[in-house]
Amino acid sequence: MLSFIVNKQRVNLDVDPSTPLLWVLRENLGLTGTKYGCGMAQCGACTVHLNGEAVRSCVAPVSRAAGKEVTTIEGLSPDLSHPLQRAWIAEDVPQCGYCQSGQLMSAAVLLREKPQPTDEDIDEAMTGNICRCGTYPRIRKAIHRAAGMMTKGEAR
Repeated sequence: MLSFIVNKQRVNLDVDPSTPLLWVLRENLGLTGTKYGCGMAQCGACTVHLNGEAVRSCVAPVSRAAGKEVTTIEGLSPDLSHPLQRAWIAEDVPQCGYCQSGQLMSAAVLLREKPQPTDEDIDEAMTGNICRCGTYPRIRKAIHRAAGMMTKGEAR
């Protein structure tokens, strides 16, 4: 039995400890916002937070989450009120949308660590997140917008 917190709620699961966290989130907990992309931690679509750090859930065994906190895109905000989500909408970032949950989760860690990131900071932090549609300029613009919202106290 594994016990950990997902989006501020404790869960207790009887699963194989080697099962990738991604599949436990999607199949056992019904949290399908986190996407499967490559299965090799190369694309970033499966990014979640584990104790506040961005991790690729497709290669992280669920045992790694035991006793810790996991935040998925569903936990970023239940009503799209997070500054990043609002900025993503305002800048019309998503095209196909598949990579967006991973992009947002990586951007959230970036803004926590660097509240006013430069273009270079953004490029470095977001490098591991692939967008097949090539919305990188809109992603960068949305991160800057969200940083401005957070500086102005518009955070949720």
